Amino acid sequence: MSHTTKIHLPTPLRAYAGSQAVVEVEGATVGEALTALVERHGELKRHLYDEHGRLRRYVNVYLNDQDVRHLEREATPIAPSDTLSIVPSIAGGATRPAPPAWSTGADGLPPLSQDELLRYGRHLILPEVGLDGQRRLKAASVLVVGAGGLGSPLALYLAAAGVGRIGIVDFDRVDASNLQRQILYDSDSVGHSKLEAARARLVGLNPGVRVDPHETRLTSENALDLLAPYDVVVDGTDNFPTRYLVNDACVLLGKPNVYGSIFRFEGQASVFDARVGPCYRCLYPDPPPPGLVPSCAEGGVLGVLPGLIGTIQAIETLKLLLGIGESLVGRLVLFDALTLSFRELALKKDPDCPLCGVRPTITRLVDYEAFCGLTPVASTGVEPGGWEIGARELGERLARGDDVAIIDVREPHEWQIAHLPGATLIPLNTLPARLAELDTSREIVLHCHHGQRSMRALEFLRQSGFRKLKNLKGGIDAWSKDVDPSVPRY
Repeated sequence: MSHTTKIHLPTPLRAYAGSQAVVEVEGATVGEALTALVERHGELKRHLYDEHGRLRRYVNVYLNDQDVRHLEREATPIAPSDTLSIVPSIAGGATRPAPPAWSTGADGLPPLSQDELLRYGRHLILPEVGLDGQRRLKAASVLVVGAGGLGSPLALYLAAAGVGRIGIVDFDRVDASNLQRQILYDSDSVGHSKLEAARARLVGLNPGVRVDPHETRLTSENALDLLAPYDVVVDGTDNFPTRYLVNDACVLLGKPNVYGSIFRFEGQASVFDARVGPCYRCLYPDPPPPGLVPSCAEGGVLGVLPGLIGTIQAIETLKLLLGIGESLVGRLVLFDALTLSFRELALKKDPDCPLCGVRPTITRLVDYEAFCGLTPVASTGVEPGGWEIGARELGERLARGDDVAIIDVREPHEWQIAHLPGATLIPLNTLPARLAELDTSREIVLHCHHGQRSMRALEFLRQSGFRKLKNLKGGIDAWSKDVDPSVPRY
């Protein structure tokens, strides 16, 4: 008659039986009990039986305190009160257990080395992360779009956390004005490729992380190919065309988009994932008019602000990769540094969203410069490029005495830092009230810091009847770099 029998396993074999020291099985004989054991824990079979199905010669089985070899071997009957013990009779101890999956990668996740165990120790002791979570981070990939103020803390923390592959899209070079907030770089990086400097910094921080630089401008032509290989996309951009481009590409590819933006003393953060919540277009169906919301280069930013918002983006990215916590999908976090206050707004998916709604009308990437109104409409028959003038060309015209009125549309505090000789300061927000000061018969060159606000001023003046208009491409910053280095840059 079959009985429930306890089988005691030695330490080397417990790894193949769910770390159990004692296993209860049904069987009327020793052989039946062992067969039930290996049927339940298949890995034990190769350690107990040879290829012919015979009990291995170096494995001893005891019924209570008797070696079954001196009884009836596997035919030995088992009484209800009997127990079995397996004792490998191998010199020096027992069969070495197979190494755990975390050290071999046998379960499909990448293994961790002893050095990595030490490096990520504070993660490993978090129950929500642990060995499996850390290995998931090592297997993960994140694309950071923009290696500037937001991308700097974001990339640093992702690398420190052990995200296995970090892609970065940028095409700029490090400028001295970046160092106030872009902590990926130092003074020795000025003039060098941002991606080269970023890669060196991140690999220096964590040699186990793979950094893939994509030194190119993100466009409608390359966005889908660049974003497709990555698990999560993080938007660290500072302009509306790229922001809408990243959003649209993520929706079309079915990827989460970790969003952040900063301006002066304020920041925003959210996670857009059209599969489970709203996208960026659900929040902002249309971009603001050109120049209404200046970039950081035009409006300024408190240097530590991108550190906070970029870190929030890093937190959200890690949560997505680990599958833990409650993400910012459907929520928009607003931060005000001047009052040190956070607010949270609920976001809802727009059923009429042209991209992710019930009946989408946007099914491919579009021209985002035109969508954001950054290409002046040539309603007067003048090509868009005809509204701009380069710094060198303006310098040559002024040098030969051409009659040109230079109008500076920046703010008074910017004028105090630097201004062009002979320029007239008319801040953009005062322009409608000061139209009478401008002579429509003269050619007018408008400028600001980098050219965005002055382009908006040009559009306003053109709609007001002015025709002899030019926008200084690159603003006073371009003038300082290309014409007169004595004009301070900021």
